[in-house]
Amino acid sequence: MARHTIDGTDIRVAATILGVGLGGFVDGILLHQVLQWHHMLSSTDTDHVGIRTYPVDTVPGLRMNTLWDGLFHVVTWVAVLAGLALLYGRATRSRGRLWRSPALWGWALTGWGLFNLVEGIVDHHLLGIHHVRTGPHQTAWDVGFLALGAALVAVGWLVQRRAGTVDVCAADRR
Repeated sequence: MARHTIDGTDIRVAATILGVGLGGFVDGILLHQVLQWHHMLSSTDTDHVGIRTYPVDTVPGLRMNTLWDGLFHVVTWVAVLAGLALLYGRATRSRGRLWRSPALWGWALTGWGLFNLVEGIVDHHLLGIHHVRTGPHQTAWDVGFLALGAALVAVGWLVQRRAGTVDVCAADRR
């Protein structure tokens, strides 16, 4: 049986993109839909760029916020598909071993953390178009979101470092 290994860094970009998409899904599904703490444009009444106000307690405002939430989900879906396609191209023999690899999940956690950091800095702080949870403690929630992102990057980095090579041998015996 021929064995083929790839270095954990060979999947770095693919797994990071997958993590960005999965992190976006967690944000959109949990914070936008399930908890309904915010939507993409829910803080446009206090934003930093002058976007028209779209209050979520009106039908037109909620419609516009739902549209932008949907566009956000399209972008996260495309990131997941792109990450999976890139992973498929890197490991065509024993995907089972790849899915159990700390390299994959470490880089995916890193991607999720990067999503939180970029989305948090851009949308919450620079543009101000929404916040994790609007209200008297919104800055604390926004900073907590950034801290979670930094923690995910750190944990992901540590997890992927212990992975070494990823075995993608021709036959997966498990």
